[in-house]
Amino acid sequence: MPEIDPLSGYTEEARSIVLLAAQEARRLKSPIVEQEHLILGVFQFQRTGGTAPSTADRIRLSPECEKVLAYCMEEARLLGHERIGTGHILLGLLRQHGQSDLAPKMLTPDPVDPVLACENLKKAYPTAAGELVVFDGLNLAVAEGERVAIVGQSGCGKSTLLHLLGGLDRPTGGTIRYRARDISALGESKAARYRNRHVGFVWQIHYLLPEFTALENAMMPLLIRGEAREAAAERAQKLLKDVGLEARATHRAGELSGGEQQRVVLARALVGEPSVLLADEPTGNLDARTGEQIFGLIGDLHRQHRLTSVLVTHNLSFAAKCDRAFRLENGALVRYR
Repeated sequence: MPEIDPLSGYTEEARSIVLLAAQEARRLKSPIVEQEHLILGVFQFQRTGGTAPSTADRIRLSPECEKVLAYCMEEARLLGHERIGTGHILLGLLRQHGQSDLAPKMLTPDPVDPVLACENLKKAYPTAAGELVVFDGLNLAVAEGERVAIVGQSGCGKSTLLHLLGGLDRPTGGTIRYRARDISALGESKAARYRNRHVGFVWQIHYLLPEFTALENAMMPLLIRGEAREAAAERAQKLLKDVGLEARATHRAGELSGGEQQRVVLARALVGEPSVLLADEPTGNLDARTGEQIFGLIGDLHRQHRLTSVLVTHNLSFAAKCDRAFRLENGALVRYR
């Protein structure tokens, strides 16, 4: 059986839980620590207020318990934490028991009056082999002013969820609400109005119109809305200044660097004064330094414009800087922070 040193890589509280689990194993005359002993260790930790036995013995783990602690290590790593804490142990136990969908309910109280909320959300696609379910029973509530990050493996449904929140696609089941209004039931024209008036989009690929200048690209949502060209240009120029691109307003997309293109995209996303920003891998096509700059700018604009933001990213350090971070896994959102 594998052995671990509980003093290495754990916070004091998490170390106490492991030591208490070993104590429970000895009390029950078990030669190894099973996952049920780890659960008992959590209960003992809560009951005793964190008092742990001192021991010089190395701890022997069952394969199941080793898997739980491997999950704990993964949770800590994905959050950018150097050591395993009590919260990581709880998440590891939930994952081992196939109850990762419980984590958001246990760790994340729903906002009282969310700006965005989805309830029992399902998205599935018909295929020749039958229905392909991306997720089913998914729940999320985002409070006003929050920055929420969603991470997960490629193909798990992160972009699909963002498209649904933005009214670009319709769910197979469940509801999506913007300020208590069910947007999943909107017709095409009303859904388009919702997107134009209330949501700003930032994509990994900039989708700038190559024949237009940075200013013209930034003002496009206002022109689609029917606003006068002069007023649209004035508003777009101000946004380009906010993103540090005022001097490049007359340059076309092909004359801009990748970072500059994303700055235009941010200006375009915010020119219509939306309350919600949805960003899908906004730094995915950028080098590390430029990505840091763009993510920092997104944070500044989030605060300056009092946005409610949902960001999809593979960058776990970026996710850890948001108010809350979730992993989309097996059709469920599991909270990281």
